[in-house]
Amino acid sequence: MASERPNRRIALQKVLEDVMERNGFSKEEVYFQPPVSVKMSYPSIVYNLSNIRPVYANDKLYLGSKAYSITIIDRNPDSKIPDDILFTQPLCSFTRFFTSDNLNHWVFTMYF
Repeated sequence: MASERPNRRIALQKVLEDVMERNGFSKEEVYFQPPVSVKMSYPSIVYNLSNIRPVYANDKLYLGSKAYSITIIDRNPDSKIPDDILFTQPLCSFTRFFTSDNLNHWVFTMYF
């Protein structure tokens, strides 16, 4: 039954909150699909579902691996948070880096 499976997104939220706390920041700055009305402070982590990779067996969906896009936003260009995520989380890969409004953005894809 679907209700018996653990909620992986909630588990990912906890992992990302732990990353923030390990680096000396508030776990309150981890957001899943935040609405535009949310006023964020930095550094912060924003994540959303970006893909589901289906695995089929016997012509039926057997497993769906969910990929999340995770963006670390920080004023500090030498932030330690991106390294923490990249080197501690399996199935995580760096996607790109960009700056916007004087904020540094590191984007990762993580299957979780």
